[in-house]
Amino acid sequence: MSLSNDEVRRIARLARIASRPEESGEVLERLNRVLGLIDRMRAVDTAGIEPMAHALDAHLPVAQRLRADAVTQTGQRELYQSVAPAVEGGLYLVPKVIE
Repeated sequence: MSLSNDEVRRIARLARIASRPEESGEVLERLNRVLGLIDRMRAVDTAGIEPMAHALDAHLPVAQRLRADAVTQTGQRELYQSVAPAVEGGLYLVPKVIE
């Protein structure tokens, strides 16, 4: 499938994209390359191939291996709040800015 200059101008107008007449040749070439790629992808026989939920599914037999979810640093709330101007019940107190 390929487009003509008239179709490119119509698409640009419908999409509300400003294009100059001298750009139409380059835009036409780029759109035709994209459409050619789509045609090549449609030509591939995908019968019997299961869709993937994620690209890594193709490389890992079971599932994506993730590191263990383990705590590596302990809570340091008291240390951080020791330098705060006002703290109450573990929360930072700030001045009211909306009346």
